[in-house]
Amino acid sequence: MLNPAQLARVDVTLLVVFSTVLEERQVLRAADKLNLTPSAVSHGLRRLRRIFHDPLFLKTPTGVKPTERALALSGPVTELLSRLDAIVSAAAPFDPRTARRSFTIGASDALAAVFLDSLLKILAREAPGIDIRLLQLMPQRHGKSSSQVWQDTLSELDSHRLDLAVLPVGPLPSRYIERLLFKEDFVVAMRKGHRLAHKVTLSAYLAAPHLLVSAIGDALGIVDVKLAERGHSRRVALTVPNFMMALAQLAESDFIATLPRHLVQRNAARFDLVMRPVPFPWTPDPVRVVASRAAIADGGVAWLFETAARCIGPKPIAPKRRLSA
Repeated sequence: MLNPAQLARVDVTLLVVFSTVLEERQVLRAADKLNLTPSAVSHGLRRLRRIFHDPLFLKTPTGVKPTERALALSGPVTELLSRLDAIVSAAAPFDPRTARRSFTIGASDALAAVFLDSLLKILAREAPGIDIRLLQLMPQRHGKSSSQVWQDTLSELDSHRLDLAVLPVGPLPSRYIERLLFKEDFVVAMRKGHRLAHKVTLSAYLAAPHLLVSAIGDALGIVDVKLAERGHSRRVALTVPNFMMALAQLAESDFIATLPRHLVQRNAARFDLVMRPVPFPWTPDPVRVVASRAAIADGGVAWLFETAARCIGPKPIAPKRRLSA
């Protein structure tokens, strides 16, 4: 690792010169793009060669060719400049109307189906330069207690690899800021014409072949935990890695699946599905938007947090005894 004296020799301009020459593969084009003279770019390259002890770029009849060392440096330099840009952007006052930034939100596709359309409409209207990177999240149960299944996601928030997460979690430690969005319960979903489409008794539910959404193929979900508490078990005949695949599979099979109500309500007509009450007690789960308090110091993250809360605020849950097909 470079010591402080060595780091002092590397100014950001040199890294920008390196990145631009690597992209353009020609000193003249790089100079024009950077609004510098060709001699200034060449001088910057000479300094970089001394720092990295490598030619970095070799002359060719049409421009320059990066060395193996230059290609190896490409990814780290690009990442460093991106992080620096994010730091500078965070320090500046955030104006959604003019901001040019990207934010990363973590959510399962079941929850993303609830909020993404509304969020994108708000961004198109109020913040047209904002880009969203949506990462699929799934609980990592695999022997973990209920309080630990989202621990990896919380670590991603702590490290700022995620700006926000939308999670079915209870109260969190004080280092997070959270907002209750709605409460989610589950329903039994199946294709129209299924033999259980009119009524799902507990015995019929336990005897049916079940489909489970699991990113890692684990056949144990929260439903199995709740059933085990009552001395019951079911057969999980198929696992699929995401909720949208689950809906498509239900439409073409005799599987049943216990899925989030909001997801099924929004997609029942599209996949020709019906939903019925879960045949055992189920307490709705709180769904929260979560960010680290450190991240909220960034005006952009704070704005996105409030915007997410605004577009997916609390909504009443439909009564269980009257479910539409």
